[in-house]
Amino acid sequence: MTMMLRAVLIVGSLLTTALIIRKIRQSKVQIEDSVFWVFVSAILIIFSIFPKTADILSRLAGTYSTSNFIFLFIIFLLLVKVFSLTLRVSQLESKQRELVQRIALNEKEREEKQDEKPERE
Repeated sequence: MTMMLRAVLIVGSLLTTALIIRKIRQSKVQIEDSVFWVFVSAILIIFSIFPKTADILSRLAGTYSTSNFIFLFIIFLLLVKVFSLTLRVSQLESKQRELVQRIALNEKEREEKQDEKPERE
C-alpha cells in the first residue's frame, strides 16, 4: 500500500468520523445509523495504520492490488448498507399504508356518527 493511499484513507476516515459526530450532535442522524459509518471509518483507519492487514486480506480475496481490495471492500459494505436501508424503507411504507388506512377508517366512523346525530334530534 502506497503512502499516498494510506494518507487518503486516514484523512477520509477522520473526516467521515468528524462529520458523523457533528451530525449526531445536531440531532440530524440517529446513533444507531451512525454506528455503521463509524465502523467503516475505523476499518479504514486500521487498514491505513496496519497496511499488512489489508495486504493479507487482499491476497486472500485474490485481488491484484491492495487498493483494489479496499475499493471492493467499501463497495461491498455500501451494498450491505443499501440493502438494509431498502428493508427499512419497505417496513416504513407498510407502516405508513397501515396508518393511512386507520386514519381513513377513523374519519369515516366520525362522519357516520355526525350523520346519525341529526336524525336522532
